[in-house]
Amino acid sequence: MRLSHQLYQAVEAIWWGKKKPPLLLRGLSHVYKLASNYDQKRRVQKSIEAPLPVISIGNITVGGSGKTPFTLWLANELKKCHFKPIILCRGDGAKHTTPQLLDDDSLAKDVGDEAVLLYRMSRCPVISAKDRLAASKIAAEYGDVMILDDGFQYRQLQRCCDILLIADAGMGNDYLLPAGPLREPMSALNRAHIVVRTGSSHKQASLPDSPPPTLATFKEWQWHTFSKPLHDWNQCAQIRPESVIAVSAIARPHRFTKSLQDIGIRIEASHFFPDHYAFTVTDMSDLWQQGSAIAVTAKDAVKLLSIWPKNMPLWVLEQQFEAQDGLFDTILSHLPCVEKHSD
Repeated sequence: MRLSHQLYQAVEAIWWGKKKPPLLLRGLSHVYKLASNYDQKRRVQKSIEAPLPVISIGNITVGGSGKTPFTLWLANELKKCHFKPIILCRGDGAKHTTPQLLDDDSLAKDVGDEAVLLYRMSRCPVISAKDRLAASKIAAEYGDVMILDDGFQYRQLQRCCDILLIADAGMGNDYLLPAGPLREPMSALNRAHIVVRTGSSHKQASLPDSPPPTLATFKEWQWHTFSKPLHDWNQCAQIRPESVIAVSAIARPHRFTKSLQDIGIRIEASHFFPDHYAFTVTDMSDLWQQGSAIAVTAKDAVKLLSIWPKNMPLWVLEQQFEAQDGLFDTILSHLPCVEKHSD
């Protein structure tokens, strides 16, 4: 585990640093670009029109742009307008290979951690499937608009609105994988209907009333998360801790520890696991015996619930969301079925 974390840190230093990546990585980036262009053209040629309007949420960098919380926010806003959204997600880490409609008994190991989190927090129908074409055919039975999570590169499904998220950290060194964090060249921005800059704050941000200018000819909307006080998902603790051991298996774990510190929590120690890691009792037993409070992200909590002692607090850092005025209306303007939901 320590070696993988050190490798992760080394890669991050290259991707987000100011130095030019090693020549070998730059050469591999060129190979990646050729393969990616071919793959994208093949996907477009095979694309089909979905049975329902599709809103795609995605990015052009590897991980950490806020796709899951943004999906939760959008699903909630759509429900306020009397839509019935269905969420389609890839199910990273899932065992199942066929589309799975989640229910209250669905486990992260079977359908993926993000799928369980989306279902638990949105209370919308969620379908986990690597084959989201097949999932889209099922979705038509359960609602009237589909949210395609992590869908910017999944071009087999045509969409009415492509939302591209850019993390507040930017897009790194502007190199494609593996020399940089980019999944696609910057020119891919031209495909987006809406570009949203995502960020985080420990308190509610004051956002401008109109979208500021951004990359080239685009206008960039702002959308922020801010942390709630720690919440015990096991509901067995009355007093929130002042210090914790931070445990996470997310793309950018330092954001998690920073968010804890922003709400006044002292970090005793940090234990980072690879993104989408499947926790085991062995992983956690030594930490449980230390007697300190343990804090995790909501994404990790849905995986840990099944192995966590019921008499031990599971402290979870949940998020609230704030969008710039006009962002949701702009998204709605791309849907072909807005009029019947305007009452």
